Amino acid sequence: MLPAQDKTRFEQLVLPHVDAAVNLARWLLRNPHDAEDVAQEAVLRAYRFFSGFRGGDARAWLLQIVRNTCYTWLEKRAPAELVTEFNEELHQVPLPNPETIAVQASDRAKLKAALESLPVRAREVIVLRELEGCSYKKISEVTGIPMGTVMSTLSRAREKLAQILGGNAAKEASNEL
Repeated sequence: MLPAQDKTRFEQLVLPHVDAAVNLARWLLRNPHDAEDVAQEAVLRAYRFFSGFRGGDARAWLLQIVRNTCYTWLEKRAPAELVTEFNEELHQVPLPNPETIAVQASDRAKLKAALESLPVRAREVIVLRELEGCSYKKISEVTGIPMGTVMSTLSRAREKLAQILGGNAAKEASNEL
């Protein structure tokens, strides 16, 4: 149990970032129920080990705990996904047929599907950068990977997203003719 002073500090520094924690977990795990469970477990870990927090960016610290908790969860349930690196040939997403396009009514649903088709490392980097607004340096701190790798992974993930979304748009345009 934390002393009252640390409990108050935890509530002020860490709790405002719980939504970001759930968001990251949701994108890494691709399941809202699992994400909520894992994020809750991560927040409990953060609370338990808050005495070890030495200041700095509490959001990055919490996101790192969430990331590690997600990877531990994935190792137990989907180990193959973690060892598969981003390879265009391995991670090609078949273009949806016209019936699937009709079902995917909004751009948001298409983007979500495109993001979910990325491997976990690419997905986490793009979520941290584009959805959570983290700098390359913060992403490097959270993920524990070098900044150059962050930038190259982000670049490849963006290219793949553009390819997937561009392919869908081209197919839709040809179907309208």
